[in-house]
Amino acid sequence: MPPTPTIALAKLGIPVSTTHTITGAIVGVGTTKGWQAVRWGTAGRIIWAWVFTIPAAALVAVLVYAITRGLVGLLG
Repeated sequence: MPPTPTIALAKLGIPVSTTHTITGAIVGVGTTKGWQAVRWGTAGRIIWAWVFTIPAAALVAVLVYAITRGLVGLLG
């Protein structure tokens, strides 16, 4: 993702991962050397990791919240 969308999203208060931005920039620069210069298998695995880690992080957050809320309820 080039810096302009990153800045625009930040101004809107939408969180943007700089890791995603840097990785996208590296792939983008790689394509300037030709499509064959990019290791598309690796890029694909990175994208799948992004697809799965965001819902996984949300699930962990829900579980931690539920456990914490339950513990506070028991102690309170």
